[in-house]
Amino acid sequence: MAKVTVRYWAAAKAAAGTAEESYEAVTLADALDAVRERHPGELTRVLRRCSFLVDSDPVGTRAHETVRLADGGTVEVLPPFAGG
Repeated sequence: MAKVTVRYWAAAKAAAGTAEESYEAVTLADALDAVRERHPGELTRVLRRCSFLVDSDPVGTRAHETVRLADGGTVEVLPPFAGG
């Protein structure tokens, strides 16, 4: 298992009640399952609209089960942003 930092931005940060926290997970899917378990409710709804960066690399349309996490890595949770 890799120990990763999950960083929340904007609406995800508000729903989580924190800017970041640590998780142990093998894949992005595992990490997001752990996030949902720790934060049922609003954050779970926000995650449906989010995009993700893993170690600064956009996940895009890749299946979350295929995105492996590195020990010491970072997952950025990015809700849709408004503005210009």
